[in-house]
Amino acid sequence: MNEYQIQPGIIHPLGSSWDDNGVNFALYSAHAEKVVLCLFSADGTEELQRLELPDCTSHVWNGYVPGLPAGSVYGYRVYGPYQPELGHRFNHHKLLLDPHARQLTGNFSWSNLHYAYQLDSADEDLSFDVRDNAAFMPKCVVAVPNFLPVPRKNRVRKSDTVLYEAHVKGLTMRHPALSTTQRGTFNGIGHPALIRYLRELGITSLELLPVQGYLDEQFLVEKGLSNYWGYNTLTFFAPHRAYLESGNVHEFRDMVSALHDAGIEVILDVVYNHTAEGGRMGPTFSLRGIDNLSYYRLQAENPRYYINDTGCGNTLNFSNSCVIRLVMDSLRYWVTEMGVDGFRFDLATVLARETHGFDRGSGFLDALHQDPVLAAVKFIAEPWDIGPGGYQLGNFPPGWSEWNDRYRDTVRRFWRGDAGMLPEFARRLHGSSDIFEHSGRRPSSCINFVTCHDGFTLRDLCSYKNKHNTANLEDNHDGQSENYSSNYGEEGPTHDPLIEALRQRQQRNLLTTLILSQGTPMLLAGDEISHSLQGNNNAYCQDTALSWLPWDQVGTDQQALLKFTSYLLSLKTTHPGLWHNTYLHETGNPHDPAIRWYHSDGEEMQPRHWGQHNVRTLGYMVSPAGIDGNEHYFCLFNASDALAEFTLPMRDAVAGWNVLLDTTLQSGFPTVASRLSDSLVLPAFSTLLLQAAR
Repeated sequence: MNEYQIQPGIIHPLGSSWDDNGVNFALYSAHAEKVVLCLFSADGTEELQRLELPDCTSHVWNGYVPGLPAGSVYGYRVYGPYQPELGHRFNHHKLLLDPHARQLTGNFSWSNLHYAYQLDSADEDLSFDVRDNAAFMPKCVVAVPNFLPVPRKNRVRKSDTVLYEAHVKGLTMRHPALSTTQRGTFNGIGHPALIRYLRELGITSLELLPVQGYLDEQFLVEKGLSNYWGYNTLTFFAPHRAYLESGNVHEFRDMVSALHDAGIEVILDVVYNHTAEGGRMGPTFSLRGIDNLSYYRLQAENPRYYINDTGCGNTLNFSNSCVIRLVMDSLRYWVTEMGVDGFRFDLATVLARETHGFDRGSGFLDALHQDPVLAAVKFIAEPWDIGPGGYQLGNFPPGWSEWNDRYRDTVRRFWRGDAGMLPEFARRLHGSSDIFEHSGRRPSSCINFVTCHDGFTLRDLCSYKNKHNTANLEDNHDGQSENYSSNYGEEGPTHDPLIEALRQRQQRNLLTTLILSQGTPMLLAGDEISHSLQGNNNAYCQDTALSWLPWDQVGTDQQALLKFTSYLLSLKTTHPGLWHNTYLHETGNPHDPAIRWYHSDGEEMQPRHWGQHNVRTLGYMVSPAGIDGNEHYFCLFNASDALAEFTLPMRDAVAGWNVLLDTTLQSGFPTVASRLSDSLVLPAFSTLLLQAAR
């Protein structure tokens, strides 16, 4: 075995970097007293040598090891005060992961040795633990420099974007075209069969649930469950190892390249608001042992306790430049080396928190917008956390898009038949201009969704009145209790053909509303094939066939919904006049594009109409600039359980109306062309899309 020597290194870049002659190591810690580099065997099972980093400049501990090859395996032991009451939790007996590690090796397993304190000590005592946890920790790998070409960019205009939220394993695990080893991996998503499916469906952007390395919480493991969704991040750079078929991180790049070649963007759901280290009684894996006081938000009056704006035990401290740098480095890595096209930020309010609270001019948001690499990619915020002032829908700066939960709830309630929904429903159809337009933002800033990974699937939204989460082993107390759902007469699966037909129609109504609304639509993977989670609205811990898309069980009805969804999305290409990149308003100028709202009597909506509490029918017309042509579109909604007669407006050059879409039909479109002129009877629970005839 070589006995390596170490000498002062450089402080940029952070992490480990190989240069043909050796490896430089750089680690930020403002309060450490000593940092020791631990070198391990290739499989990470044997510690070979310890080398103290000889220099600390600008709080960056650094060292250079001549002759150390790429692929070397390492971890850190960081010395410093163990004073939880002052915010310091150093414990050099715990092996720590490099926050900038690009790759990990070895397996993680839960052990009491991961805790920096003795578990049997009192909460206010937390006695120092001197046992070594290295045998139960994965190790970092010095990455081989990447000489492969970066996947070509595949920028889709925000106004043309159709998001498809999916889970790597859920999307691939039961797909019949994939081999056993490809299932549950990035290679599975990059398979031609899956890419062909996504293209034919009509989505432009695949948004993947967390793919950065994450851990299963100990309480889940003890119950025989796991963190399926992955919102428990351990490392911000290394891809989750279970998603790698061969262990080679380039598999992620290969997937991105294959998707880009097919014209599909890749958006990553990223979790930078907290880490897997949890709250004050949690384990020590990385940041807590490197510099707890710098990386996490602690209570000023008692730094023993963490500020928990995330609900996950800890909150990263974006008021500290070291956190901003860590996250910026991570984002640039995924863009420049892995080729991704954008990010959806989980609990994004945390990222913009300063000491005084949420700030749309925060250091992190400013850093993003001025960065020459990151400023060009898509930013999508989940605009809330559970901290004070945490709900910030509409308050992120220009350039950001935001998940709109008010859209979700309004559309669900309208189609459930709730009273008094017309004004709110119209605002959401319009792209939520009341939320976004005031700051000069466009409809594409609004991410419209009816379902997402968190909550009922589309099928369950129309099949269950109540949540059924007993499989999560929390006595059905977890998950939202109010889902604005309906079972239409029978809870869960049914053999009643009338109930089943209505459920299928409601799925088509919800999908149609989603796609026809102004703004950016997001579909949940599997909704197009009627995937059910059997009423579980919080399946975060269900890594089973329940969560994996049932490609092998797609029957006639599911195929029909898939074809309907594909046809619906094709309208984005064949009839672009339905959607506009700027907010449309009612206008008296016939040469301006406009949107107009109609009552069932064919009259434009007046204040008295909007106040009709029990009316559940609405029509709107999207008109082009100028009065000629057939680019007038008229959409009618009937969310009541009764027939509704609708007088059709005849304006400008409109000679009649052709049916483009009818949700009473499984296919969505009539097999025989039909033209309407004066009026029509709109069936219960139905949507009709018409195009003007010359």
